[in-house]
Amino acid sequence: MNSQDLLRTLIGFPTVSADSNLALIQHVQGLLEGAGIACRLVLDESRRKANLFASVGPGDVPGVLLSGHTDVVPVAGQAWTLPPFAGTLKDGRIHGRGACDMKGFVACAVVALLDAARGEPLRRPLQLALSHDEEIGCVGVRRLLDVLELAPVRPFLCIVGEPTNMQVALGHKGKAALRAHCRGQEGHSSRAPLHVNAIHLASDLVTALRTSQRRLAEEGARDAAYDIPYTTLHVGRIEGGKALNIVPNLCTLDFEIRHLPADDPASLVAKLQETADHLVREARQTSAKAAIDIETVNAYPGLDTHPSVEAVRFLQTLVEPGTTQLKVAFGTEGGLFASRLDTPVVVCGPGSIEQAHKPDEYVEISQLEACDALLGRLRVALG
Repeated sequence: MNSQDLLRTLIGFPTVSADSNLALIQHVQGLLEGAGIACRLVLDESRRKANLFASVGPGDVPGVLLSGHTDVVPVAGQAWTLPPFAGTLKDGRIHGRGACDMKGFVACAVVALLDAARGEPLRRPLQLALSHDEEIGCVGVRRLLDVLELAPVRPFLCIVGEPTNMQVALGHKGKAALRAHCRGQEGHSSRAPLHVNAIHLASDLVTALRTSQRRLAEEGARDAAYDIPYTTLHVGRIEGGKALNIVPNLCTLDFEIRHLPADDPASLVAKLQETADHLVREARQTSAKAAIDIETVNAYPGLDTHPSVEAVRFLQTLVEPGTTQLKVAFGTEGGLFASRLDTPVVVCGPGSIEQAHKPDEYVEISQLEACDALLGRLRVALG
């Protein structure tokens, strides 16, 4: 079996985050166990989704962990010209949802473990971690990390295979997803000034968020390795109101912070809550029901691996000449692996993030071949 054929099979499993990934996980489990590789499944509470951990080689020395997620974003509402869950081979590319984000790397990693199990014994282990629900905030991998934290030996290096065109990414921003519940007092719209409009309260908070963004851009921490070199705030969704002639009493605001490692998101949220409290004090001159409560819906840390650490220097001996080190704008599970396992993490995988989440998503076969070649050299180096 090669990675291209396996990728086309994996794309055939419609593992949208809202649905189960068990069929895909069980398929991979069957392949690995068929080669004599023991697998451990870590199920979620519903038992409809699972993480998988597998290892080839000795268990008493640090090895290299290959990490990938199995869930994909939805295809509904997108103008696909090819079937999204078929793995179509066309013009040197494999098309399908998840082709680059990130079943391409998953296929290469599974094949690498199969090759390792059938080859000469390894001196250091080659390991695989597959997770669920990464696309909705790196949710599933946390249960797997609960298990890996108890292992007597931690990995020497973790490679997260998100698409980087096989360049080596040493950092990415962290993310906090937040929701503000803005509460007012309903009333007849003809008497609107006598009531607190929750949408107006939310609008004032949006203004405060934009002011904070300008301040961060002008005065906050900076890292020139990112295309946007500062921490960003973004409002993505607002909902409120029942009818035009009713002053709304509730408005919810979903926003996010994508932060540099140098910026503490908890501190940023605390400052935003102070601003919200000031807005509420003014609104309560009209109604005591006014309130703004900000909750953290989900968060994951950033990644900032120093290029001088031994594990990065080891990987640098295996990559193709001319491979660059960079930082990426998108988030990954890498920050969780680094913080929970105290393990150096890099992000390196086939395909371009420019193709992710789009209709007719694809990965170049040449990128899969480059990933296979790197993992082959890694396998030899661990032998």
